[in-house]
Amino acid sequence: MPEGDSAYRVATQLGRALQGGPLTQFELRTTALATADLTGETVESVEPFGKHIFIRIGPWSLHSHMFMDGTWHIYRPGARWRRPAHQARIVLATDSAQTVGFRVAQIRLLRTADEPSVIGHLGPDPLKREWESGGCALAAANIAADDRPIHVALLDQTNVAGFGNEYANEICFLMGVDPATPSCDVDALGFMKLGARLIRANRNRVERTTTGNTRPGGRLHIYGKAGRPCSRCGETVLFTRLGADPSRGRHVYWCPVCQPRAI
Repeated sequence: MPEGDSAYRVATQLGRALQGGPLTQFELRTTALATADLTGETVESVEPFGKHIFIRIGPWSLHSHMFMDGTWHIYRPGARWRRPAHQARIVLATDSAQTVGFRVAQIRLLRTADEPSVIGHLGPDPLKREWESGGCALAAANIAADDRPIHVALLDQTNVAGFGNEYANEICFLMGVDPATPSCDVDALGFMKLGARLIRANRNRVERTTTGNTRPGGRLHIYGKAGRPCSRCGETVLFTRLGADPSRGRHVYWCPVCQPRAI
């Protein structure tokens, strides 16, 4: 699933492509919204929040969430699409660019003033300005009040918006904490400060890295490395699943030496 830095980067690219000129094409290829038409309206801004994207068109906001399989492409007008047309769910164009949302899982069209009805329940977003003026402290308080495993708490978007599974694994490793440790027992403020530094450093990168190394195989410390030596101590990386719903656990990787389990 795309994480907050991916949504931020997509929103930036969509904004550059669409802002400023009237829409020459507006298609929402869903049954509920198929008749909606904002052709001729102007895209005022494109705003991400956590993993959500809002394309603000006049008084309206087109909300989308990519989930696991969604992706956005930007084309010159008339260019051939790199995905099958039946996968396209959103098509927006101006005189200078065409943007296509393929396999976007969630689409809503609502008044911009009603955006809180979609994201009002979410925790603070480390990529927003408000993070420094209270957002970080609020997110830390949410984490500290959660008695589930810290890996699960980091993925709960009502605690903090934007972290996905890669970040949850990498933050736990860098903090030296077993991912199964109860969230209420960790340095919640330290987790939030580190997580914010990582996701902010990656928001303009095509290839996410938590190591500072962008070469293949070297971008991440622990994620996806089960059975391989730990990059820090050489111990074998272990694997399990954790999740708020035990039947839908997420992939979890940890080093038993660098992230010792509390006794």
